[in-house]
Amino acid sequence: MGLSGGSDEGGTGDWGHGDPGSIYDYIRVAAFAIGPDGRISQWSDRAAEFFGVPAEEAVGCDPVTTFAPRELWLRGRERMTEILAGQEWVGTAPYRDSDGNESVAELYLMPARGEDGRGGVVCMAVDLRKLRRIETDLAASEAVFGQAPTGFVLFDRDFRVQRVNESFAEGLGASPADLLGMNVHDLMPRPEAERLQQALQQVLETGEPVVDLRFSGTVPIRPGRRRWAISLYRLLSSSSRTIGIAGQVVDVTGRQRAEREAASARRSLALLNEASSHIGSTLDLEVTAKELLDVAVPGFCDVATVDLYHGVLAADTDLGLPAGRADGAGELRRVASASTVGYHAATGSEPMLPGPRAEVGGAFCYPPRSPYAKALRTGRSLTLTAPGNPDPDPMIQSTVVVPMVARDTVLGLVQLSRAKGSEPFDARDVAIATELVARAAVCIDNARLYRREHERALILQRSLLPPGNPAASGLEIACRYRPGSSGTEVGGDWFDVIQLPGNRTALVVGDVMGRGLRAAVAMGQLRTAVRTLAMLDLDPAEVLTALDEIARGLGDGTSPEDNADSHNEELYLATCVYAVYDAVTRRCTIANAGHLPPVLVNPGEPALMLDVPPGLPLGVGGEPFEEVCVDIPDGALLGLYTDGLVESRKHQLEEGLSALRETLSGPPRPLENLCDHLLTALDPHHGEDDIALLMARVHALPADAVGDWTLPSHPASVARCRELACAWLLSRGLDDLIDTCELLVSELATNALRHGSGDIRLRLLRDTTLVCEVWDNGYAQPRQRRARDTDEGGRGLQLVSLLADRWGSRRTPTGKTVWFEMALPTVR
Repeated sequence: MGLSGGSDEGGTGDWGHGDPGSIYDYIRVAAFAIGPDGRISQWSDRAAEFFGVPAEEAVGCDPVTTFAPRELWLRGRERMTEILAGQEWVGTAPYRDSDGNESVAELYLMPARGEDGRGGVVCMAVDLRKLRRIETDLAASEAVFGQAPTGFVLFDRDFRVQRVNESFAEGLGASPADLLGMNVHDLMPRPEAERLQQALQQVLETGEPVVDLRFSGTVPIRPGRRRWAISLYRLLSSSSRTIGIAGQVVDVTGRQRAEREAASARRSLALLNEASSHIGSTLDLEVTAKELLDVAVPGFCDVATVDLYHGVLAADTDLGLPAGRADGAGELRRVASASTVGYHAATGSEPMLPGPRAEVGGAFCYPPRSPYAKALRTGRSLTLTAPGNPDPDPMIQSTVVVPMVARDTVLGLVQLSRAKGSEPFDARDVAIATELVARAAVCIDNARLYRREHERALILQRSLLPPGNPAASGLEIACRYRPGSSGTEVGGDWFDVIQLPGNRTALVVGDVMGRGLRAAVAMGQLRTAVRTLAMLDLDPAEVLTALDEIARGLGDGTSPEDNADSHNEELYLATCVYAVYDAVTRRCTIANAGHLPPVLVNPGEPALMLDVPPGLPLGVGGEPFEEVCVDIPDGALLGLYTDGLVESRKHQLEEGLSALRETLSGPPRPLENLCDHLLTALDPHHGEDDIALLMARVHALPADAVGDWTLPSHPASVARCRELACAWLLSRGLDDLIDTCELLVSELATNALRHGSGDIRLRLLRDTTLVCEVWDNGYAQPRQRRARDTDEGGRGLQLVSLLADRWGSRRTPTGKTVWFEMALPTVR
């Protein structure tokens, strides 16, 4: 019989040399022999290592007295006698190992007979602790392979199946015996087999385990495609020799489906969470529609549009009325569109959705019998697949049509489509789309309601402001009003330019605290009061004092719904600056009620803030208002403004005022251009607050535009007034006005002489009209009355009222002034 050093697997007919590190090394097996005399006759090297006794000390010794404790000697001799008599014995015996530690060995004593016919004993000793551990491991291994619900497979180093359990075989629809000896290409299709082969090779070479490797295939006994996950790790002997590769296989078909559903649910929740935080950041309809598409594309679909009824976009749509027709065929306008389809993004064309073609901003109507009109009519979502789509696009696979409904009112329609290659919409997707659009619909409806209220308040506010740039004597006026952006409510800012007698002009800028329609109404009331008080020709401080009383009166009443609670009274507070400019003297008198100071720019000098006492806001009361007088040179610039121009949440007031002075100190600009430049340079905050801006540039009257004389209180002064007036008009080519003006001057001078006191002052002013003024020191104001036929007097003021375009009187610090105004003759 020949010996072979071939395969270490060891065929049935060959002898082979095994690799070191076999199971015998692991369990520590030692062999020795006992002769017929009961003494040790042979002692192997393994025995010397096992017991820690060299052969020269062990051979010839009595094994009982050498290795067993003294108290066991008697029993051991009896047992040895039985074995030498031919009885085989298996049992345990205590011993001391090579380290001197007491242990227990399992002994196998088998009688033997030599060539001389004499008897003996062949002995084998095994470390009992390691033997029991191996038994436990084998039992656990058998339990895993026989009872575990997951599949187990053992590959040898050639990647052939050595052993499988029932679960693994059942998963493949075969018996364990049928799988033995198969390689990975016998177990699964080629692509999956090559992946598993590479993984086995990697584990064999590196020793690094492969965890949760996914592969799929079909099983004859189960319909559909199955999916598995396998974890591979290398098997080593006690001497670290590679024995093979173990694999644990789990069928993850159901788990993977559950993971996909869980991932889909997480994506849906994340989408709705993003919608809650992203949609509705502003109260703008178009922006809100775009925010909806930002969330939906591409996270939920590939192409989407938002169409709103035309009535929704109109600011005057009444609440409670449906925005479209009952059949769903009302006019809509496309307000937003988004697409990830390649050629649409490249060409910028409208996404090819089913239904009417419309660019953003285009108006159209859905056919009454179309599914879109049905969705609008019923308020329910519809799913359209490619074969059923009317006028389908070849790139669109599935479309969800979702009506936008808020407060039981259909506002419009949202189309969400997925292109070919994407998963079609399922029932869960339709529910998500409906919820997504419902959230956006509430924001759209809020924006619609706000736009209506905002537009109405803005119309009211604009109607209360002076139209265009009003004219003023000796002033070039430019004004701007910019309402807050659509993200805020309308405010109570206002400005006004009021012509006063004697070529004087009142310049007013104010700001009612608060926002909304109530602030706009309060602003209108205060502006009307200012104009009324200005026509009384009161001083600026007196105007603000009276206005303060009016502002406090505005908060005295309560609304009908608040009648039961007197604490709900609303206090109206406002700031206001009131300035009166005299074009003859070029002097400006200013009073302030808690407003920002006016800014003055003298020619060739930097801009400066006028030092005007700030005062308390209107409506507070309790403190008098002060006024200051400022002489303004020709060409100077006076600016009044509200805080929206110089203050915001991100910029402090001082920063804004400094920027205003710096901007006005730049090179001279035309007044209209200067206003636009100020708004551009100082309003970078996208309209957080309303802005009212009033700019006035001084243009001095010509030297010959004013005639001013003071005469004594004497009857002859009446004739002298007529002579001076006629000569002044004649020298300026106003011959057509001489007769009428002479008569009216005579009447006013006579009244001053008769009903007044002190010197008589006559002043003629020529600007856009002719103004005549007569001063005296009497405080009694003239009053027009109807004279009877028998009265000798009382017809002078009737004559003035009949012949002059306007007339009136005002108080002065020392008396009064009576004036009339006449239009200049037309130049032919």
